[in-house]
Amino acid sequence: MTAEGSGVARVNDMVVFVPHAAPGDRLRLVIIKVSKSYAVGKIQEILRPGEGRIVPDCASYPSCGGCTFRHLDYAEECRIKRQRVNDAMKRIGGIAIEAEDFIAAAKPDRYRNKAQLPCGVSDGQAVFGFYAERSHRIIPFTDCRLQPPVFGEIARVTAGFLNDTPNEIYDEQTGKGRFRHLYIRQGFATGEIMVCAVVNANGLVQEDEFVRRIRAVSPDIRSIVINANRERTNVILGKKCRTAWGQDTIRDMLCGVTYEISPLSFYQVNRAQAEQLYERGRDYAGLNGHQVLFDIYCGTGTIGLSMARGAKALYGIEIVPDAVENARRNAAANGINNAEFLCADAAEGTRQLKERGITPDVVVIDPPRKGCSPEVVALIDELSPERVVYISCDPATLARDAARFKERGWQVERLTAVDMFPRTANVECVALITR
Repeated sequence: MTAEGSGVARVNDMVVFVPHAAPGDRLRLVIIKVSKSYAVGKIQEILRPGEGRIVPDCASYPSCGGCTFRHLDYAEECRIKRQRVNDAMKRIGGIAIEAEDFIAAAKPDRYRNKAQLPCGVSDGQAVFGFYAERSHRIIPFTDCRLQPPVFGEIARVTAGFLNDTPNEIYDEQTGKGRFRHLYIRQGFATGEIMVCAVVNANGLVQEDEFVRRIRAVSPDIRSIVINANRERTNVILGKKCRTAWGQDTIRDMLCGVTYEISPLSFYQVNRAQAEQLYERGRDYAGLNGHQVLFDIYCGTGTIGLSMARGAKALYGIEIVPDAVENARRNAAANGINNAEFLCADAAEGTRQLKERGITPDVVVIDPPRKGCSPEVVALIDELSPERVVYISCDPATLARDAARFKERGWQVERLTAVDMFPRTANVECVALITR
C-alpha cells in the first residue's frame, strides 16, 4: 500500500496503483492512466478478496473521500500503518529501527471532535457533506461514522434553516452567496459543543431563528458563533468571529489540563489518541522535576503543558500570536506557574532564551507536516539537549529529519506509532532522539 492508501500491483514489470485495493486482492482492472514509470488502475471486479477486506459499513464510501480504509478490517489497517512507519525509517532515513509499539484506537469510529462541512445545493435544497476525493464536488451525508451523531443532527437542522430563509448558499465560482461552511467542535471530556456558521457577510438573515433552532438540538450546545470570511479562497475560516449566543469558547480536558477552545484554536481532533501520544512523549522525555523543557512549535501549548508539572521550567516557542496568547491563558487557568511562552520563530525564540542564559535539557518538537528545516535541526544540535522528543504527523518527514540528526551524531533510540486518525491513511509517530 502507498502512503496515500492505494494498492500497489505489477503488470509486466509496470507498477500499477489501485485505489481501494486490499493486500492479497486478485483483481480485474481497467487502466485509466499510464505514464513512463507507472499506471493507475480502477477495480472492475474482485476475483478473490484479500484476507483483510470487508464490506464497507458506510453508504458514502468511497465516493466522499473522507475515509481511506473502510474496506479493510481495523487490524489490517493497523498492520499497514505500522509497516509504513518502519519502511519510511529504513528507506528514507536509512535507519535500522522499527516501531516498538503501535497504539491502535480503542474506538476507531466516532472519534472526531471537529467537523468542517461545506454547504452546497442539490435539487434546489441546501445540503452538507464532504468533498469527493480530489474535487470540490460535495457528497451529501446524513451521518458520518467518524463523528458524533449530534453533528449530523446539527447539519440537518442547519440545512432546514437555510431552506426556510433567504440565506443564499455560497458559490465558489462566482464568489456570491452567504452561507459557506458549518463548523462544529465538541469537548469530549466536558460534552460542550460549539456551532460556528462561516458566512460571506457579517451575519445571517434571521439569525435569531438560527440560534433558536440550533439551541433546540442539544442541551450540550454552549456556543453559537458567526465567522465572517469574505475572501475568495479555499481557507475555511475568516479572521473575525462574533458570538451570536452563549460562550465565546468551549472547554475540554487533555492529560489532566483544561483547555479553552475557540473557533480559531488548534486542538487535537482525536482526544483519546492525543492523550496516548502525549503520554508516550512524556515517557520519552524522562522528566523528573529538574529539567528545563523547550517546546518548539508549541502552538496553544497542549504538549508542553501536559509535561510542565514534571519539568523545572517550560519555555514554549510559537510564531502565531493568537496561539501564544491562548497558551498563556491555558497555563494561567490551570495554575501552571513554571511556563513561559515566546512569540517568535524557532531560531529567534531560542536566541532570546540563550541571551538570558537559558538552555534546555529536553526539547520537544511537533512540526507541521513538512517537518523541520535543516536550520532547525542544526539549531537543536547547537542547543545540545540531553533528549529530543519528536512528534510527527508524517513518517516520511520524520525519517528525513532523523537522517539529518544522524549526520550530526544523534540516533533514534525509541519509536512509537499512534493511530490518531483511524480509517484514514494518516499515522502519527513519536521518537526519542539522543546524542
